[in-house]
Amino acid sequence: MKKERKSVLWYVTGVIGTLLLIAFDQWTKRLAVSYLKGKDDIILIKNVLQLHYLENRGAAFGILQGQFVIFIILCIVFLAAGTYLFIKIPKTKHYLPIAAAVVMIAAGGIGNLIDRIRLNYVVDFIYASFINFPVFNVADIYVTVATFGLVLLILLFYKEKDFDFLKRD
Repeated sequence: MKKERKSVLWYVTGVIGTLLLIAFDQWTKRLAVSYLKGKDDIILIKNVLQLHYLENRGAAFGILQGQFVIFIILCIVFLAAGTYLFIKIPKTKHYLPIAAAVVMIAAGGIGNLIDRIRLNYVVDFIYASFINFPVFNVADIYVTVATFGLVLLILLFYKEKDFDFLKRD
C-alpha cells in the first residue's frame, strides 16, 4: 500500500509540476503580447538584457521556419519518450533530479506547442543582448536548463548501473 501511494504521489506531483510550469510560461507570453507587441523594447540591464517581442515561426535560432507539421510530430515524439522515462524512473530521491528535468522539458515542449497550435508561431521575448543571443522565452529556459542539467547529472553524478531500470520490462 505504501509503495502504491508513493507512486500515485510521484505521478500527481509530476503532472501538477508540469501544469504549473506551463501556466507560468503561458502567463509570461501573455504579458509579452500585452506589454511588448508593437512597442519599444524594455531595457532591463543596458547592453545586457532586454525584453523584445518576437513571433518565432521556426525552431531554436530561427531554423526550420514554417515547418509546423515537423514541430508537432517532434514534440509528440519527445513527450512520449519523456512520459515513458518518467513512468520507468524508480520512485526514489536518487532519481528526483531526472524526474524534475523530464517535467521541465515536457512543460517547455508543451508550452511552445500550445503557441504553435493556437497562434502558428511561438512568442519569444527575452533577449540577451550582451552576447547577441537569439530571442527566447520561459519554455525555452525550461528545456535548456533541464537538458544541460541532465547532461551534467549523467556525466558527473549517475553511474551506468543507475540506468539499469531502462533495461527492465
